[in-house]
Amino acid sequence: MTGLPTDGFELPEGVTPTSVWADRVGPRSLVGRNQRGVEIPIGQGEGQMSPGEMLKLALLGCAGMSADVNLARRLGDDFPMRLWAHDASDEEQNRYTAIGEEIQLALDGLDAAQVEKIVTVFSRAVAAGCTVERSVVPGIEVSHRILGAEASAQEQGEQR
Repeated sequence: MTGLPTDGFELPEGVTPTSVWADRVGPRSLVGRNQRGVEIPIGQGEGQMSPGEMLKLALLGCAGMSADVNLARRLGDDFPMRLWAHDASDEEQNRYTAIGEEIQLALDGLDAAQVEKIVTVFSRAVAAGCTVERSVVPGIEVSHRILGAEASAQEQGEQR
């Protein structure tokens, strides 16, 4: 599916080209979608990604994309890179307490000063350009609104 959904639910007022949505496809199973036709199975089952895994991937993807141009200038256009994310969590509070990222780059042949420069360039690029990390680190306000609930509550009040 490319574009916005046209079946079942009305589009919310706040839909923008960067809006994403998820459709329930079974018990504790969703499919996340964007307007470019990408679909990501969400859940705990085989072939699905959990929301926590997607959070870590969002951080990694943002870090990698933020640093890519600057790293390519120093390591060449076709440089290999792999990014990992590991979490520490508090089971009692049901939350992550830390997410550590590890970045693998081909640093063979670079001297200590060049490697130090790569570390600096990566860190600065992520700090300046990674919207996801810049949102998550200080804390992001998240709100929930059930669309249509306001009208339903108002209708019930009028019926009394």
